[in-house]
Amino acid sequence: MHRQQIDYALARRATLARIRAGEVQLKDVCDADTYLLRAAKFHGQSTDRPCPVCRKEQVTQVSWLFGSTIGGPSGTARTEPEIAVLATRSPEFTVHVVEVCRTCRWNYLIQSYVAGVPARATKRRRAAK
Repeated sequence: MHRQQIDYALARRATLARIRAGEVQLKDVCDADTYLLRAAKFHGQSTDRPCPVCRKEQVTQVSWLFGSTIGGPSGTARTEPEIAVLATRSPEFTVHVVEVCRTCRWNYLIQSYVAGVPARATKRRRAAK
């Protein structure tokens, strides 16, 4: 289950509008590095949404994990099934979902959420005397 979900759709739309208005150059937004492109190829989830910039192929979603308590998986791309398994046995971690076009190198953070086993409350109530 996704908690504390943040959707970046409005910011994405604003960026795309700025591109179309000529306020932002393509080189500033179509800058996916080789590591992200490889992650899209091997760990990404295909979508039916065309790239909003080049429209030559569908964007791929890549999920990145971050969290000091999950050890090795932190800072890596993982598939949805891998995230689901980690979420059942690992302490809380954050997932950042990035859409990537492997043709023009467009990439944008579209969503983030918290997954994993929630931390228990550490405060205890005092017994009334």
